[in-house]
Amino acid sequence: MHGNTLLFRIFAVPLSFIQKQKGMSYQFSKYETHYRNLTYLGVPIIIGQLGNLILNFADTLMIGHHSTEELAAAAFVNNMFTLVIIFAIGFTYAVTALVGTLYGQEKTYRIGELMKSAVAANTCMAVFLSVIMTALYLNVHRLGQPEELLPLIRPYFLIQLVSLPFVCWFNTFRQFTDGITDTKVAMWILVSGNVMNIFGNWILIYGHLGIPEMGLIGAGLSTMISRIVMAIVMAGVFFFGRKYREYRKGWRLGHTNRTDFRQITVLGLPLALQMGMEAAAFSLSSLMVGWFGTVSLAAHQVMLTISQLGYMIYYGLAAAVAVRISNFMGQRDYMAVRRTATAGIHLVFLLALSTSVPVFLCRHIIGGLFTDNADVISMVSMTIVPFMIYQFGDGMQCNYANALRGIAVVRPLTWIAFIAFFVVSLPLGYFFGVVMDYRLLGVWYAFPFGLTTAGLLYYVYYQKGLKRIESSTEKR
Repeated sequence: MHGNTLLFRIFAVPLSFIQKQKGMSYQFSKYETHYRNLTYLGVPIIIGQLGNLILNFADTLMIGHHSTEELAAAAFVNNMFTLVIIFAIGFTYAVTALVGTLYGQEKTYRIGELMKSAVAANTCMAVFLSVIMTALYLNVHRLGQPEELLPLIRPYFLIQLVSLPFVCWFNTFRQFTDGITDTKVAMWILVSGNVMNIFGNWILIYGHLGIPEMGLIGAGLSTMISRIVMAIVMAGVFFFGRKYREYRKGWRLGHTNRTDFRQITVLGLPLALQMGMEAAAFSLSSLMVGWFGTVSLAAHQVMLTISQLGYMIYYGLAAAVAVRISNFMGQRDYMAVRRTATAGIHLVFLLALSTSVPVFLCRHIIGGLFTDNADVISMVSMTIVPFMIYQFGDGMQCNYANALRGIAVVRPLTWIAFIAFFVVSLPLGYFFGVVMDYRLLGVWYAFPFGLTTAGLLYYVYYQKGLKRIESSTEKR
């Protein structure tokens, strides 16, 4: 609680100062409660999101110091799995919106009953994604990657595949706890899981405590074990935690039903597609970068890890926006919905500034945290500039995509993401990187165009969607 209070004060002071100096039309007092509540709710989510980043960060850091070839192989596999994992997480976000609305209406029994269908729906999604990734594994040699990396890619790919269902189950129960505003549970489990992962990396990658040195395979095994343990603990909290007794009544006495299953699927698929297409803009760009060689691919992986720092922070706070908005939607308090979204974008922009400036100032040395290869370090320092440019577009699209999720208006997310990332970002990446021959730098300069397009369109459709809901409520 003390940490959250400190962060609120850090956010509140510059915002209050800006208001006084610039004479902004809004009054700080209108948003003060929302700043505070979003901070209290969002900080544990941010820490949990950073926990996901630490899994990849630890692997990248420790593998990079083991060998550049293993770093490049990890880059390819991790980017392919990042795509499907983010798709799966997006699907689980339907649980947050539905649980959050029911929580605002104080329907604990219905929440427990809904969770039965949520687990069933996300298990089906895990099976579906596992089949797709198995097919990709069987054709990995056709994807144009350096031939010398294939013996490293194949076993690491299989280990990641085993852990995929556990990621789906963990996030299903995580969205339940987030939806009822108990965000600290997932935070502590993720922090503990990542400590386990880092310790496992130290043992298995480098060969300590009598275990043989396993390199990239050891990193994969450590990540897999930590994901399995986290999923088991998260489910155990739901089934055995004292504070969730009332929700378990709904689970025990309720039924998996077609209505809940369909509602989760109808709401979850657009969210999954939106997040999946955004991830594809980065993950599929790895295929293009792979054409430029091992050094470019290694630098690309380092930059993806760095860029995830901002994304995870913004999306953590934006997830709190979705939770708060869904709670207010259950209460039909639309003024609070609007103020929550506005307070969210204020805080996200503040976080964007505080995240990107230190990265820019350290651009010439930050690559050295991951590898000793001078060419990779130099390439990373140049790619920091487009990274800086797209931070505010990234923050905007995170905030308003989650605002749309909170009001359960998710259909526009799919086609907006398609335009932003498949019509704008990826083609521009090919044009700048391949046609104009700017290579890795060209691919990264395409990202600001896609992310800013997404942010502006999400904002427009959030405003339209909320006005439509308000109008339909007034007519009743």
